Amino acid sequence: MFNTLLIANRGEIACRVAATARRMGLRTVAVYSDADARARHVAACDTAVHIGGSEPRASYLRADAILEAARQTGAQAIHPGYGFLSENEDFAEACAAAGIVFVGPPNSAIAAMGSKSAAKTLMEKAGVPLVPGYHGDNQEPAFLQEQADDIGYPVLIKASAGGGGKGMRIVESTGQFAEALASCKREAASSFGDDKVLIERYLQKPRHIEIQVFADTHGNCVYLFERDCSVQRRHQKVVEEAPAPGMTEERRSAMGEAAVAAARAVSYVGAGTVEFIVEPDGRFYFMEMNTRLQVEHPVTEMITGHDLVEWQLRVAAGQPLPVSQQDLTITGHAIEARIYAENPDNGFLPSIGTLGTLRFPPHVEFTDGDIRVDGGVKAGDTITPFYDPMIAKLIVRGSDRDQALARMGRVLGEIRCVGVQTNIAFLKRLIEDQAFAQADLDTGLIERRHDALFPPAAPASEDVLALAVAALLARQGMASSDTPRAQAPADPWSVPDGWRVSGDYAQAFGLIEDSTHHEITIEHVGQRWTLMVNNQALAFDWTVTGAADNDMKVRVRLDGHDAMATVIIADGRAHVFAAGGIKTLQIHDAVAHADDESSAHDGGLTAPMPGKIISLTVKAGDKVSRGDALLVMEAMKMEHTITAPADGTVEEVFFDVGDQVTDGAELISISQ
Repeated sequence: MFNTLLIANRGEIACRVAATARRMGLRTVAVYSDADARARHVAACDTAVHIGGSEPRASYLRADAILEAARQTGAQAIHPGYGFLSENEDFAEACAAAGIVFVGPPNSAIAAMGSKSAAKTLMEKAGVPLVPGYHGDNQEPAFLQEQADDIGYPVLIKASAGGGGKGMRIVESTGQFAEALASCKREAASSFGDDKVLIERYLQKPRHIEIQVFADTHGNCVYLFERDCSVQRRHQKVVEEAPAPGMTEERRSAMGEAAVAAARAVSYVGAGTVEFIVEPDGRFYFMEMNTRLQVEHPVTEMITGHDLVEWQLRVAAGQPLPVSQQDLTITGHAIEARIYAENPDNGFLPSIGTLGTLRFPPHVEFTDGDIRVDGGVKAGDTITPFYDPMIAKLIVRGSDRDQALARMGRVLGEIRCVGVQTNIAFLKRLIEDQAFAQADLDTGLIERRHDALFPPAAPASEDVLALAVAALLARQGMASSDTPRAQAPADPWSVPDGWRVSGDYAQAFGLIEDSTHHEITIEHVGQRWTLMVNNQALAFDWTVTGAADNDMKVRVRLDGHDAMATVIIADGRAHVFAAGGIKTLQIHDAVAHADDESSAHDGGLTAPMPGKIISLTVKAGDKVSRGDALLVMEAMKMEHTITAPADGTVEEVFFDVGDQVTDGAELISISQ
């Protein structure tokens, strides 16, 4: 076994590998970019080496810098995590040439499976069923369009070297093909340095089921059962679970044996995942093989009780697999939810900002326990535009699927995250959705259940408004409606208890929710507090415990009924966590907002997030129609097309291709 391990990655996987390596007694080395100097994975390792700028191409994709860091620190092995260089055959070969162990398969296996086209050809020869499509080398746009027309629409364009949903487009008709192909190729070239694509028939209502395989250098290869990864957005997984609902032992065995055969066909070593697309009648087709550890590997660990990262390190050191196929069993049911800084109500666009608060309910790391959190960021960290906006992975286990679902829903409702928009509330709706609960799964579930998963926002209830007001009162020093006055204070005017010479007291609060302005007034007459909201006068009592602004536990009573919440006040907003959800209310400052109307900006289209302009399709003077593509931005490794909101004429374009833009920057001015 080697004694020093360099982790050529960042985020939660780097933290995960560091913890397992340390438990095994290994010394660990982190690498980091300019943006990650104070990142959690850096602190998790014994030493760290700076490798370049914030953009991946200037740091985490620099094989030369990572190998130099290994030489400097005496690292004998490199764990690539997932993403970045984890499936780069040249990097694996360079490690071998430098005498450094690459914790992954041999470069020949990466090469064989790294190209989706080549892998499908290999699987076709091995007799593994494939989805009808074109996987060849001819990449002429006109030829590819002919292939798509012959296959029949809808078709799926997929980056041959891709993964993670990048470089992938569904095309519904021949007229959409050319634009989708160009976009797909741009994204593939940007993400993988290879714009080659393949074309496949797009299956209707398919499930995405993958098999975890593991092989060693002694000829042993096993499958650790399956994971259902059907629930996706933008072709990226949202929720994964193991075992797959409705899986029969016969089909599990057939798919597992096919996955092992695929691994053996390329002399595979280490952890890998063979992904299948499965039709409603149970027929399955080979999609691709990921020659690395997957983001969703924790659900496999939870149901098998085995630490796959430890297996990786031991296999890389030449040790045999610790168990044989007959030793592997399934215990319980596990579900993983990926928590992202993103806005589900706006096309899941990433959210940039600082995590002012990030707190999870009691949990464990790794396999020992029923609630687990794998995270790479902490409170105070910033979600930047340079990397994937994942905050953490929440993994739960139950004795069966129903218990796991109930446990996941409860824990999601107990997470406290403030500072960026997140998908937590969306995940809770998804977990509790009728179709998901009944395992009516397919890759189009989110679109199919759109109305249920994206309900119109309900206005803040009287309870929520009262809870926010109680927190604001506590911030003023009034912790409860019966706060005792100080005994003979030296300066009675400095005691914030609401006392007035007349004995009566009134105060107004303004809380803004989207475009709705709530005016709330509280009054104290005699011994009675009254809250005036929505033209109603309600008897009002409150109690607040905890630090002012941060993590206040609030309890209110309105006309005899109680409501409870955690309230966090930050950045001029009250974040009310109640009944498993969150309401965010802006605290209105009449002085600060006095001239809002006079300073309102009527400019043009603005950037929805920080990013880079990679394509412009218009110039000043062009006529545009509603829905026309104007430009394409790249942010967090994804393309985002900005379209015209209405018919008009382009007055000015403020940026050029290649320019970096900030969140909210005006991009194009259009007159109507």
